[in-house]
Amino acid sequence: MDFDAETAGNNPEIEMQFAVKTVEHLEAYEKLICGIPPNKIKFTPIDEELYDNMIEIFPEFKFEDNLKILDEDSMKSSNGKEKWRKFIMPYEKRVTDYNFGTLIRRRSDELYSEENSVLVTRVQFYAIEIARNKAGLNDKVYNQAQAAKNKA
Repeated sequence: MDFDAETAGNNPEIEMQFAVKTVEHLEAYEKLICGIPPNKIKFTPIDEELYDNMIEIFPEFKFEDNLKILDEDSMKSSNGKEKWRKFIMPYEKRVTDYNFGTLIRRRSDELYSEENSVLVTRVQFYAIEIARNKAGLNDKVYNQAQAAKNKA
């Protein structure tokens, strides 16, 4: 049986599988940034390329304020979508699940929550989190987790 995403409609079973995979990813990443110094995290063999390419296409991400709090409206505007598509497509065959829906934290200094989650592609997630880790923006979450662990 062939599956055609364009004509499939909203299959509740597929949506549930997507939701489960998305939540598993966010839980794994949250454990990672709470347990390992963020500047030591490596996502892919091409992290540096992802970072450099993102900064080339989105120079605004050179500035910590734009990484600290993501502007979802800008990212999902017509212009934003086109620029992100240009960034994402070269990784189609190079990054596993490159366009899989992935939740990213809107504010880098907070853990995931309903209000602090934005749906992006896996490649967007990697590039933004690589930049956040380089800038030390995930350190607050890590340090808070370590302090709580040391208290216990």
